[in-house]
Amino acid sequence: MRIAILTNEYPPHIYGGAGVHVEYLTRELARVEDGNHSIEILCFGDQQFRDGNLSVRGVKSNVSLPYQDPRHAKFQDTMQRNLEMAGMLKDIDVVHCHTWYTHLAGCLVKQLTGARLVLTTHSLEPHRPWKVEQLGTAYNASSWVERTAYENADGVIAVSASMREDVHSLYGVPRDKIRVIHNGIDLNQYRPSPNPAVLAKYGIDAAQPFILFVGRVTRQKGIIHLVEAIKSIRAGVQVVLCAGAPDTPEIGKEMAARVERARLETANRIVWIPEIVPKDEIISLYTHASLFVCPSVYEPFGIINLEAMACGKPVVASAVGGIIEVVIPGKTGLLVPVDAEGSTDFEPRDPARFASDLAEAINKLISDPERLQEMGARSRERVEHFFSWVSIARWTMDFYWDLVQA
Repeated sequence: MRIAILTNEYPPHIYGGAGVHVEYLTRELARVEDGNHSIEILCFGDQQFRDGNLSVRGVKSNVSLPYQDPRHAKFQDTMQRNLEMAGMLKDIDVVHCHTWYTHLAGCLVKQLTGARLVLTTHSLEPHRPWKVEQLGTAYNASSWVERTAYENADGVIAVSASMREDVHSLYGVPRDKIRVIHNGIDLNQYRPSPNPAVLAKYGIDAAQPFILFVGRVTRQKGIIHLVEAIKSIRAGVQVVLCAGAPDTPEIGKEMAARVERARLETANRIVWIPEIVPKDEIISLYTHASLFVCPSVYEPFGIINLEAMACGKPVVASAVGGIIEVVIPGKTGLLVPVDAEGSTDFEPRDPARFASDLAEAINKLISDPERLQEMGARSRERVEHFFSWVSIARWTMDFYWDLVQA
């Protein structure tokens, strides 16, 4: 088969879980059946290289389009790149798109080449209403692009059973067109890898336990709620926040103000690292942490939890979306209800209660080192058994074949 993968993110330009997914999935797809398939990746950026049967071409923005609102500029830029992508492909069997950023291109490629259109559901625009802060009314346009793609897709890969139901209920995609294939993890790369020099680099006290957050500063990741919880975390526990790339200047300022207030409310050390931390250093931070915290209010899967678990760490996480298919309460961590019933913006109805519950779960585990160690070992075992990229690539290729031969 000739397979085209369309994505916004691809190394070295990765800022979220979708980019991580594409990086590892494409590497393993290129190895399936001894590399007999052609894998062509089109992405946003300036990448240009070939490695055997895998090629990568970046698409840069070459024209400045007019816009009515400065927040529309990103959408206009995305559409321009999609048009370029649509003209770069021919004679392909499958076009596989990741996130709405490439959905228009996928729809056009399907019509222009006859390729089967596959979408992987990393998130869904109707469940991310806070994107209005970034896009303004272009959020309506991104939602329309996404809906159009799902209505035209030949097959959909959902990263969790929860996402399968969301795709079906929001867009009416028949369940027999949707296959659940979880995210995965590179077990050779993500493994316990201590490096005290990393702690020293970021000013983390190696003699004190610390909890760790890794993620963007965005409402989806619930970082504001975790910062609110810090005042209730027991004494003697450091909080390390690897939290950069704010969605908007406004939430970046809100985050800064909340962190400063939290520092006044606790004697615990708060280490905020407001930039993207290199992967090898993140792995060392996972390794040295006592506990990983994922307070997301919306999470289709939560690949970040797999990363922490692969490094032998238990997880305290929100009981939302695909997280409940990864973290096993009482065995690999604890889940905290978000209670967003009736909410239109996927925020907790009682944010103070959610923050308090997060702190309670953190305190419960951090006070029991033996239980932390046992849960960490079980976390690594669970990832090894269920979330290998090799298996995920094989299942994905099987789905391609089913669609091409239908």
